[in-house]
Amino acid sequence: MTRQPGPLRIGNASGFYGDRFDAMHEMLTGGELDVLTGDYLAELTMLILGRDRLKDSGAGYARTFLRQLEECLGLARERGVRIVANAGGLNPAGLADAVRQLADRLGLPVRVAHVEGDDLTAAHPGSLAAHAYLGGFGIAACLREGADVVVTGRVTDAALVTGPAAAHFGWGPGDHDRLAGAVVAGHVLECGAQATGGNYAFFHEAARRGRDLRRPGFPLAELHEDGTCVVTKHPGTGGFVDVGTVTAQLLYETAGARYAGPDVTARLDTVRLTEDGPDRVRIEGVRGEAPPPTLKVGVNRLGGFRNEVAFVLTGLDIEAKADLVREQLTDALAKSPPAEVRWDLVRTDRPDAPSEETASALLRLVVRDPSQEAVGRALSGAAIELALASYPGFHVLAPPGKGSPYGVFEDVYVPQGGVDHVAVLHDGRRIPVPPAHDTVVLDEVPEPPLPQPLSHGPTARAPLGLVAGARSGDKGGNANVGVWVRSDDAWRWLAHELTVDRFRQLIPESGRLKVTRHPLPHLRALNFVVEGILGEGVAAQHRFDPQAKALGEWLRSRHLDIPEILL
Repeated sequence: MTRQPGPLRIGNASGFYGDRFDAMHEMLTGGELDVLTGDYLAELTMLILGRDRLKDSGAGYARTFLRQLEECLGLARERGVRIVANAGGLNPAGLADAVRQLADRLGLPVRVAHVEGDDLTAAHPGSLAAHAYLGGFGIAACLREGADVVVTGRVTDAALVTGPAAAHFGWGPGDHDRLAGAVVAGHVLECGAQATGGNYAFFHEAARRGRDLRRPGFPLAELHEDGTCVVTKHPGTGGFVDVGTVTAQLLYETAGARYAGPDVTARLDTVRLTEDGPDRVRIEGVRGEAPPPTLKVGVNRLGGFRNEVAFVLTGLDIEAKADLVREQLTDALAKSPPAEVRWDLVRTDRPDAPSEETASALLRLVVRDPSQEAVGRALSGAAIELALASYPGFHVLAPPGKGSPYGVFEDVYVPQGGVDHVAVLHDGRRIPVPPAHDTVVLDEVPEPPLPQPLSHGPTARAPLGLVAGARSGDKGGNANVGVWVRSDDAWRWLAHELTVDRFRQLIPESGRLKVTRHPLPHLRALNFVVEGILGEGVAAQHRFDPQAKALGEWLRSRHLDIPEILL
């Protein structure tokens, strides 16, 4: 890439493997772009691709990306848009070859490069996939050498933006503030429509503002040489961009004020957001620090086998019915009990209900064991044999199956120089990407001063969500819940009211877990990290909401004494 005047326009066309298929075409035809990115990887996706690779050594990448390119590669070349995606997954070289074959078949002179060095599976015996999170300078090297398409394996989500920005503006590893600005822009873009009104706490306000959320558009950032940017979307696409939608995404799957990555540590407590016109939010003030001396490695392994069955309990005596079937199955499985047994009674029933469904509760049984037999035939036989011999009205949502494998995710760390980060160009040349030399061990940021408390006045018992928005997500076995408000008075109340103790009261599941609160005053936000609430990660299916996607909405539904002036 050569440096051009004006901002670098970077759009996103995928927030996960399985996102809207036609988004790539929509982004290429909807307005001006310089670079189009696609984020296809998540912790669970790496496990899925690892299982694909067990069946076919040539697999391991996101095949939908190839199908999208089949109709969009010519369009991207015609419009001069570079494409950068982490769709390579566990096999970026294989995907790069497949893209070249596609380009040849379509008669397009496209230069395809890839980034490798993240695969550390061989160093972690027993793992299905172990991959380091690389930064953006391998991508930058590919683009500087003229690549039209760059595919990577496991890079940080933000690297899809920092790489093109570093190539375009000529940034080096020491440009910490500029790189941090690009990291923040990349974090906003990475989850696609979550920045344009998707999954947004105040979605119900969209219609009142004349906005259509049925099909939100995808976001783009106009990134400037100083690291500032404006987040927006193509004209005429659905959804909306405002300070709230950007704040929500900034809080997603983050922790404290320091947002660390392999290129830079971005200070989220320095981010300032302002409206810059309709569907335009300016991000500025971001400060960066040297990255940590280590790289995160996501290690996925098979944890064993799991099975589940949901018993439907209808009408009267719900608790007694649940007790009976628990006792019956405990007795039936006593000879060879699974290693882990979990029961959850979900009271969805109502008294004097107008329909059978609303008169029913669900009793969910989940079992795990290293042996498939212990959770398969043994459970299914014991459950089905109760069909005529248990509580009145006995039935299940679906019979238990044979038991399916589940995964376990953990983070480990290696030195920055512990990977062979390489940019592999279209002509086969290999450019080594050196590790960061200027590094700083991460430390907690001192808690910032809080605003003066809101003056005492009359309160009303009401849901927190009438005042505050929230967004939550997963990081391995931990969950984060970001909570923000939209006025200074609401911040004065929230900052003092929503303490760790109050959070534990509102979210009883967190009562015995470590909960850390991180205030971010410039965003009028608090970010809570709940350690261990997701067990061994999303693939382990530890809880009803395995990725904690709705944990924030549960928090918003809880009632507190809220000052009437805020309601």
